[in-house]
Amino acid sequence: MLDPSSSEDTGGESDPEVAREPTRKPSAFSVARKRGDSGRVRGQQLESAEAPSKSAKDYPCVDEEEEEKKERERIQKEEKERRTKLQIYVFVLRCISYPFNAKQPTDMARRQQKVNKQHLQTVKEHFLAFLNGETQIMADEAFCNAVRSYYEGFLKSERVSRMVQSGGCSANDFREVFKKNIERRVRSLPEIDGLSKETVLSSWITKYDTIYRGEEDMRRQPQRAHLSAVSELILSKDQLYDMFQQILGIRKFEHQLLYNACQPDNVDEQAAQIRRELDGRLQLAEKIARERRYPKFVSADMEALYIEELRSSVNLLMANLESLPVSKGGADFKQKLKRSSMNNSFLDIGDEGDILSKSDVVLSFNLEVVIVEVQGLKSVAPNRIVYCTMEVEGGEKLQTDQAEASRPQWGTQGDFTTTHPLPVVKVKLFTESTGVLALEDKELGRVVLNPTTTGPKQAEFHRMVVPKNSQDTDLGIKLAVRMDKPPNMKHSGYLYAVGHRVWKRWKKRYFALVQVSQYTFAMCSYRERKAEPQELMQLDGYTVDYCDPQTDLQGGRVFFNAVKEGDLVTFGCDDEQDRVLWVQGIYRATGQSYKPIPPVHNKNVNCKEGHMKPSSISLDPCQRQGVEDLISAAPGCFDHAALFSVLQTHTLQHRMNDSFSCLGWFSPGQVFVLDEYCARYGVRGCHRHLSYLKDLMDYAENSTLVDPMLLHYSYAFCASHIHGNRPDGTGTVTVEEKDQFEAVRRRLIVLLENQITHFRYCFPFGRPDGALKATLSLLERVLMKDITTPVPSEETKRRVQSCLEKAAKINYSQLMDYAQINVDPEEVPEKRLEDMLRLGELCIEVLQQNEEHHSEAFSWWPELMGEHAQTFLSLYRVDMDSALQVQPVDSWNSFPLFQLLNNFLRADSHLCNGPFHKHLQDLFIPLVVRYIDLMETSIAQSLHRGFEQETWQSVNNGSATSEDLFWKLDALQMFVMDLHWPEPEFAKHLEQRLKLMASDMMEACVKRTKSAFDAKMAKTSRSTEFRVPLSVCTMFNVLLDAKKQCSKLCVLDCNQEVDIQWQQYHSKIDVLIEDAFKEMIFSLISKCVAVLEGVLSKLSRYDEGTFFSSILSFTKPGMDLADTYIIFVRQNQDILRDRINDEVCIEKVFDQWYASSMRTVCVWLTDRLDLQLHIYQLKVLIKIVKKTYRDFRLQGVLDGMLNNKSYETVYNRLTVEEAMAAVKAGDGLQGISMRDSDEEDS
Repeated sequence: MLDPSSSEDTGGESDPEVAREPTRKPSAFSVARKRGDSGRVRGQQLESAEAPSKSAKDYPCVDEEEEEKKERERIQKEEKERRTKLQIYVFVLRCISYPFNAKQPTDMARRQQKVNKQHLQTVKEHFLAFLNGETQIMADEAFCNAVRSYYEGFLKSERVSRMVQSGGCSANDFREVFKKNIERRVRSLPEIDGLSKETVLSSWITKYDTIYRGEEDMRRQPQRAHLSAVSELILSKDQLYDMFQQILGIRKFEHQLLYNACQPDNVDEQAAQIRRELDGRLQLAEKIARERRYPKFVSADMEALYIEELRSSVNLLMANLESLPVSKGGADFKQKLKRSSMNNSFLDIGDEGDILSKSDVVLSFNLEVVIVEVQGLKSVAPNRIVYCTMEVEGGEKLQTDQAEASRPQWGTQGDFTTTHPLPVVKVKLFTESTGVLALEDKELGRVVLNPTTTGPKQAEFHRMVVPKNSQDTDLGIKLAVRMDKPPNMKHSGYLYAVGHRVWKRWKKRYFALVQVSQYTFAMCSYRERKAEPQELMQLDGYTVDYCDPQTDLQGGRVFFNAVKEGDLVTFGCDDEQDRVLWVQGIYRATGQSYKPIPPVHNKNVNCKEGHMKPSSISLDPCQRQGVEDLISAAPGCFDHAALFSVLQTHTLQHRMNDSFSCLGWFSPGQVFVLDEYCARYGVRGCHRHLSYLKDLMDYAENSTLVDPMLLHYSYAFCASHIHGNRPDGTGTVTVEEKDQFEAVRRRLIVLLENQITHFRYCFPFGRPDGALKATLSLLERVLMKDITTPVPSEETKRRVQSCLEKAAKINYSQLMDYAQINVDPEEVPEKRLEDMLRLGELCIEVLQQNEEHHSEAFSWWPELMGEHAQTFLSLYRVDMDSALQVQPVDSWNSFPLFQLLNNFLRADSHLCNGPFHKHLQDLFIPLVVRYIDLMETSIAQSLHRGFEQETWQSVNNGSATSEDLFWKLDALQMFVMDLHWPEPEFAKHLEQRLKLMASDMMEACVKRTKSAFDAKMAKTSRSTEFRVPLSVCTMFNVLLDAKKQCSKLCVLDCNQEVDIQWQQYHSKIDVLIEDAFKEMIFSLISKCVAVLEGVLSKLSRYDEGTFFSSILSFTKPGMDLADTYIIFVRQNQDILRDRINDEVCIEKVFDQWYASSMRTVCVWLTDRLDLQLHIYQLKVLIKIVKKTYRDFRLQGVLDGMLNNKSYETVYNRLTVEEAMAAVKAGDGLQGISMRDSDEEDS
């Protein structure tokens, strides 16, 4: 439907969008739409007619009439809106078809394809498939962890879903968030030789792109781009038509009807329409000035300036139109613009200073002469050679190929260029002369033609003029002469004319309508063979119209005239269609507002010529009237500010719904049309940007992402205009503009504060990039009272601070809803503590995200983000305190909560030792002290009970009691260390107390172990049957472990200042352990030496001169005594070697054991220095000494210790005794000798 006016009486009502639209008759141009809607309307009428009969009791007639009235009002409203859109589309058609003010911008940022819900779900599936190992993409563990973090933290986030729903999320946003995450991860990775971190980042991004697109999508063929997919490119006119059909809801057939009526492909018609529009705007300005019907300005002094601005804007448009080149048809023609008075307030059309000279009107024609054949040639022999020449008088001469006289056919084309509108073309036929003295070929015939641009284009026969006495009386030539019309000659032909100033005699002349420039046309008459016109009439200021037959003039059947003050030119022609073409051409040239209408009785006269291009759609008269109403409506009668608001609103709606993440930015084609509309129809820049701001804020208030830079630009433009800075050269400011600006400013402040308050949801994960920072900058700009005085920084800071306080409450509330945590006093304490721990993790995640993605935007006031975090944590503090208060007294399950929060807070410079952090410390100090007190008591009790029940079985590095003690002490110290207590004094106090506790416990452990060792050793025997008990070895291990643990559990951190008292206390523990260890070794060695002494006491019975010696000398004792001792030594060595865990301790025991043994033997021999050893004594001592020496050497005793003085003394004595025994007893030693030999039994 094109004409939305119905047959009802609605013609007198004014369009709500168009304030000054003239009253029009109802037309039937809405037939097409009504046909489609008639069934629906009749159905509604039938239902409304049947409703009273069905339920008259329930629905009174009054209600039905009210409903019918509302329905009629709704339909009427829709009709008016529809007509408004159609009228807007007419103006848009003209802007697109013949732009002369704007161009499609090529420097706009390319917008990215937006991500919708389906695409988001597909991306989630791609990443989940990768994490599940269902793809062929190879990746290491680090990349998999990064992808898993991205999937869990970003893709599954509710805020991402909101961002996608808002239409402001693109694939580039997804990629940038992942890139930012992996950059942080890769920076934390250790350096790898030969592999730079940039290479890792590039590889990970490539893998991300592969996962994002999916393996199947990579193999798909690219599909043909839809119109919305190419909207970011420079569009053709047809594409722009299609786009604005969609924007304004114009159907295709409606576009075709309007297109055919507007003639947008007719450059002349469009240029003429522009000239009429500009003339109308000039007249409107004059009318406003005369009637003083000015808009209401903020200052009365602006009224005169307003008229000047109107005139200047029209002058600028005229200059733009004049600057458009007019094609002259000739390559060397230079356009000559005669309008030099552009600085005047009006362009004085028809001023005497703009008269054209004949030399200004220059035309260039291209002629094609095609010679086909000659017929009737009889005077020449068939074998003679003939040819033709062709020339345009005043130009060059061309010749055809030669042909035999029997077949004079050529088909040769000659191309000529001339400046004569009525050129003379001469074609001659020649034959070659055979005479010896002939200088020229013989001419057989000639033809002279006068072609015009409207002449026939097909080849025709022409009778040739032959010489006298020629036999070729019927000689004819078939040729075609085509003369192209140059683009700047709009129409031409023969007319009768008479005027006052020119063409003062009624005579038939050849006329041409010539366009010199965009605003200069001339009616020129020409003679043959003349390039310049004989006479010309400049059409500026003339009005053309049809006129009645002129009976007093001889010549011409139909007439028209051109009228101007002081001049009247009457034209006559013989064809009605030719008259229509002349009138239409001159109408476009003059730019007159009045459109000539052909007389009714002549409408269908002589239309067989076919010069008019028929419409592609057959229209009945009522449809023609509807189109005519829309096309012929004077643009100056419309409120274009209101129309443009409608156009811009629908264009933005179309833009926000296309496939690009535009954030409110128009496409280049849309910007071009809107710019052209504003310039052509005088839409004020402030009104344009105010309407734009309102539309953008409507979207932003409905949770749609809008680029704040766009809001900033439009607001800055309006602010500059309101405060008189003339951003577009307009100095007048209306009261309406100022009021609207103030309303927009107040609304914008509310919007910006709301966006800052909801910054986590309006700008999730810092996207769009830099949007939050731009929002803060815009808020500071909006708060300025004017464009020069900056707003105090404290005021902006105060507003932002207030927004962040609200944001903390909103974020915490949203977090509680997301975590689905309800603070229920009846809930069990364990469940409440678990909820607080989970909620604390989420709070930390929120604060970390704020720091990562949003802190840069608040870099002007970094302390505000810290205050925001403190406010946020204070809300969590309330719930945390209530949950901790219900915990049991001696329950320690809350410590993980402290560790979680403290580890986060101490790493943040703004939160460390802040109000929440200090409150957390005050809350947990009693718990920590209580816990340490109880642990100290518990460890002391377990130590006492453990040693009372100790079995001294070996467990790891000691006994069960010692292992338990050291583990508890270490665990307690590690627990306190993991608390990372932030307050240094209390942290130092805790460490000193734990070290002191460990020292006390260590002392008790050592003393109890030493007591147990002494008791155990007291119960052992002194014979060679003695074997070191395993419990004794365990006790040694306990002391060794205590010594090792002492350096870790009892020594303060080297970074802390250690007082002298603590150093003395610690050295006391070390001395205690060392003394106990020495005493235990001495006790063990003493026991072993006592066994040796027992063996030696048995040998003492064989001393020389004793009573038992004489008796025992008759016996033959064996070597059992030596063997049992050797076995005793070896087995105890093995026990100590296997059971004691410290090699140094074992070596120390063996060294002292060997030294004591040799010393004991040496003393025993020294006591018998004056006695000779019995042979049995000698044999036993030699074996014991040699085996002891060898066994301890095998156990690792060094040579320096082995060959000590005691051993040398014993060795020398036994060697002497051996020699004496050998002399005295012969073979009494039975091969036992101090010499090294392996013959003895082992």
